[in-house]
Amino acid sequence: MNMNNAPDAPLKFKNGAIMKNRFMLAPMTNTQSHEDGCLSEEEFHWLTMRAKGGFGLVMTCASHIQELGKGFPGQLGIFSDKHIPGHKKLAAEIKSYGSLAVVQLHHAGMRSPVELIKQAPLCPSENIESGARALSLAEVHQLKDDFINAAVRAQKSGYDGVEVHGAHGYILTQFLSSEVNHRTDDYGGSLQNRSRIIFEIIDGIRNTCGPQFLLGIRLSPEKVGMDLHEVKQVCKQLIKDGKIDFLDISLWDSFKMPEDEMHQDKTLMEHFTELELNDIRMTVAGKIRNGSDVLKVLESGVDFISIGRSGILHHDFPMRVISDPAFQSIKPPVSIEYLHQEGLSDKFIEYMRRWPRFVKEPSI
Repeated sequence: MNMNNAPDAPLKFKNGAIMKNRFMLAPMTNTQSHEDGCLSEEEFHWLTMRAKGGFGLVMTCASHIQELGKGFPGQLGIFSDKHIPGHKKLAAEIKSYGSLAVVQLHHAGMRSPVELIKQAPLCPSENIESGARALSLAEVHQLKDDFINAAVRAQKSGYDGVEVHGAHGYILTQFLSSEVNHRTDDYGGSLQNRSRIIFEIIDGIRNTCGPQFLLGIRLSPEKVGMDLHEVKQVCKQLIKDGKIDFLDISLWDSFKMPEDEMHQDKTLMEHFTELELNDIRMTVAGKIRNGSDVLKVLESGVDFISIGRSGILHHDFPMRVISDPAFQSIKPPVSIEYLHQEGLSDKFIEYMRRWPRFVKEPSI
């Protein structure tokens, strides 16, 4: 393979940040922090253990930028200055291991559980299925501002950068989706209007935090009303504008064909590796579980890889793959004791029970 793209090769972003290898810890829900959004010792331990384990970039879980944007219990917040002390501690410890420290900025929109936010969730348009109410135009502008304000808090906390969460059916995906977004103002209708808030957020973060602040965006090209062609158009415009440093494409499965039969002339990943990225870097996520998967994805032209499940199972997954390209991740189900050793708290293990046959239950 091209040794410039080897798993242990450093990667330089156009803002000047250097990632020591090609492994990023994917942003993963773990339900371990306090209900007011403040960092817990459990979440601190989980994330810093991955930095110690060799990940070149450690990304937090989705961190909500408005109190009403909370998406799950025990979610790490960044909507208030009260969160800054915890983030300062976390960023400093991640960086002490030579990893880049990045916060993922998030708002769940209509996916915010009513029992968590105690009122109707928010959505670009009224959504009967979820019980969500439509954002007013003033609230759309506030949403944009709160994404930017959260990035400023991240910068004050010492993080290297932020990733804007525009994937997985959360609020920015809801704006992008013609199935969900039925607005008739500047934020609905055409793709240009439906994607407007994304570009306003990116512009605002770049203008406020400056050119040296690492800035990425996560997009998912399928599910929840996403249209592959439209997502590619958004990516092309982001690349053309040159305001971001990296694209994070969540594929669910990095080796699958597109669901849309019209686009099955190539794999889903190839739809994005064929883009003219200029100086923008790209990462993908989805079922990259062992050394051979890592090599296959890097050889396809992806700059760095996002590791989820294997990062839960092995805090030192990067070190293992770098030392043994044939490394195979342990196969679930795994014991509670094993997960404790890998830095998961009981709350995180309870959440992982949502994944079929992941946690081995003790025999009675």
